[in-house]
Amino acid sequence: MGKRTVYRIVVRGELSERYAMAFEGMEMEAESGRTILTGEIIDEPHLHGILDRIGSLGLRLLSVESFPTGTSRQQASDSPMSVREKRKPLDS
Repeated sequence: MGKRTVYRIVVRGELSERYAMAFEGMEMEAESGRTILTGEIIDEPHLHGILDRIGSLGLRLLSVESFPTGTSRQQASDSPMSVREKRKPLDS
């Protein structure tokens, strides 16, 4: 990875704000039975740490999507394509 990359990570369930500390530095938005985490990931170990945390909390990972370098968190959050349209969910 090398450079910071913006990621959007989607988990099943609408997480409460108490989970925000577990994903510090990520924006969290709950909607339609899922939670979307959006933020900059500094390197591959950082990404794996977040994915491990998702698993250790017993959350179901639905998708992981990266955006081109230079994409802001806001642009990733506002991306018109839904996760289902862009990528096949991991739990299918």
